[in-house]
Amino acid sequence: MTQDVLSPADERPSKSQLKREMSALQALGEQIIAMSDAERARFPLSDDLLAAVKETSRIRSHEGRRRHMQYIGKLMRREDLDAIHAVFEEVEQERLHRDRAFHRLEGWRDRLIEQGDPAVEAFIIDFPDVDRQALRQLIRNARHERDQNKSPTHARRLFRLIRDTAGI
Repeated sequence: MTQDVLSPADERPSKSQLKREMSALQALGEQIIAMSDAERARFPLSDDLLAAVKETSRIRSHEGRRRHMQYIGKLMRREDLDAIHAVFEEVEQERLHRDRAFHRLEGWRDRLIEQGDPAVEAFIIDFPDVDRQALRQLIRNARHERDQNKSPTHARRLFRLIRDTAGI
């Protein structure tokens, strides 16, 4: 009498494992819902899933939203998850790149306000097309605001000038 021995590959996943996978798919669906329409358009999503994602904004009740997220998790099982994860990675890399560029520009703004002329000369070397008169005027006004503890209106304008000059 022989017993049927199941190899680990033949075993079905545990109920806990299935729940973890469903939670992960629901979380992925939440991330997709939180994105803008332009970002979402980059993903290879089925029409059913796109319709469900759009429907989410109309649901107001907590319990209704919870059930709807379970439905989205169910729809996610049919999607090409590898392709979706690849697009998520691209979006995340672009976001990191934008954040780094933003922080570099903030650093320029702070450096220009703190150091004055030496920083202006360095900025002009890096960005020769900048409107020098506007740059110096905004730096002067931003310093004055800072010294008088006023709201940083000119510092914001200076940042916009730097951002526009850098083309970001």
